[in-house]
Amino acid sequence: MKEKKEKKVKKDKKPNKMIEIIKKKWLIDGSKTFLLVAIIIAIFIAINIVMQKLELTPIDFSQEKLFTLTEESKEKVKNIEKDVNIYFIGYSEDDSTVALAKQYKKANEKITAEAVDINNRPDLASKYQIESGTEGIIVECGEKSKVLTSNDLVTYDTTTYETISIAEEKLTSSIVSVSSDKIPKVYFLAGYSEFGLNQNMNYLNMYLGNEINEIKTLDMLSVGKVPDDCDTLVITTPEKDFDDVATKAIMDYIQSGRNILWLNAAVTKQKDMPNVNSILANYGVKPFEVGIIRETDSSKMVSGSPDLIMPEVQSATVTKDLYNTTGVIFINATKVNIDVDRLEELKVEETDLLIASEASYFRNNFNNQANTASENEEKGTFVVGAELVKMIQEGKEATEEAEATSAITSKLIIYGENQFVSDYSLSQSSQYPVVELAYNKDLVLNSIAYLVDREEDITARKSTGTVTYTATEQQDIIIRIIIFAVPIAIIIAGIIVWQVRRRKK
Repeated sequence: MKEKKEKKVKKDKKPNKMIEIIKKKWLIDGSKTFLLVAIIIAIFIAINIVMQKLELTPIDFSQEKLFTLTEESKEKVKNIEKDVNIYFIGYSEDDSTVALAKQYKKANEKITAEAVDINNRPDLASKYQIESGTEGIIVECGEKSKVLTSNDLVTYDTTTYETISIAEEKLTSSIVSVSSDKIPKVYFLAGYSEFGLNQNMNYLNMYLGNEINEIKTLDMLSVGKVPDDCDTLVITTPEKDFDDVATKAIMDYIQSGRNILWLNAAVTKQKDMPNVNSILANYGVKPFEVGIIRETDSSKMVSGSPDLIMPEVQSATVTKDLYNTTGVIFINATKVNIDVDRLEELKVEETDLLIASEASYFRNNFNNQANTASENEEKGTFVVGAELVKMIQEGKEATEEAEATSAITSKLIIYGENQFVSDYSLSQSSQYPVVELAYNKDLVLNSIAYLVDREEDITARKSTGTVTYTATEQQDIIIRIIIFAVPIAIIIAGIIVWQVRRRKK
């Protein structure tokens, strides 16, 4: 039986005209071939330059679009009528944060961003005392400015150990702050506490100034009243009772519908403070008790120390961006006692901000060194941070006889801790003040931003899931390799193959 061999019919393919032209005119000798390679490389470089000049929005591969300006930010900056300059000191033009900042110009032509070599800008170096080799960001509008470091642009998820970018939130809030006509004035009451702007709270003083606030110290005995331009009064742990002058001035301040941030460290001995307590009673806050809150839940304490508690952050305007995070670290915190039965009578609405866990207990016997609660010690959840809004005057609708009037309220944000925003460190070996730990700084800055009616300065975090800042940078490198290295490698390989084939002929 003969096997039949089937012949495959090959169809002649017509050669590609473009390829034939390249072969006959450009690949006939080495010099023309290298000229062709040079032309192709030049085209790639030209395309890259044109793309940079056009400042097109970069392709964002992150799931949450971390490097694409959100509509919310565009809306916030679109009506700004002043020139805002963003200078990136020590950054390269192709840095992802610089690329993000340049997108503001599309939302508002008044906003520009650029990477700057400080050696070429002696004016900036002199004005902001910047040394060569320094890295930072200056957001400037006229005489007002805000300085950010690279650390300000990221936060950390302590459960997944991821670095999370908050660059857009920081840049947007900085732009809005420096372009605003009104600068909030924050006064710190002096003369009654060991905590003050220039005493144990220098870091907080610096951070507040960088948030575009005017910070002042209030000596009540010399002034006799809370200044009319005070947007928020900060009262730190009173070591002695207020005198009658201070008490009357603060009472009048409350009745005018203005706001207070109260920081109160744990009381270790009983003190008679009727005037201090009368002011707190306006908001339904009872006198502070002698004692500290201690934890038994290891996940709610730091380094196995029951005195270093991590209270549970509640969902509220002030804490909205710290909600579902590890929150803050409080040292020897005390509880804030709210007289719930009197709130309606006082026309006060209360919102919990921070609560110690169910596994905590309140210790007032400091001779007891045990790490478990004794039978006579109070156990359960304790409020360690609260917002209280007191109605001073209810609003009225317009009538034929009178115009409409707005409601007047006075807000009090109170924390049963003061050291969490201090210059103290947890140990002698620690290099950082307590205010730098966890979200301590964010909590106090957000509280003041809220009280001075600058909610845009409350840190807003994007939901980032598992996307990290580092991964996006790696994707950027991969894209550049694909655009430039791969085509060049293919061209070189083609030349080598062509030369080999030519020699074989």
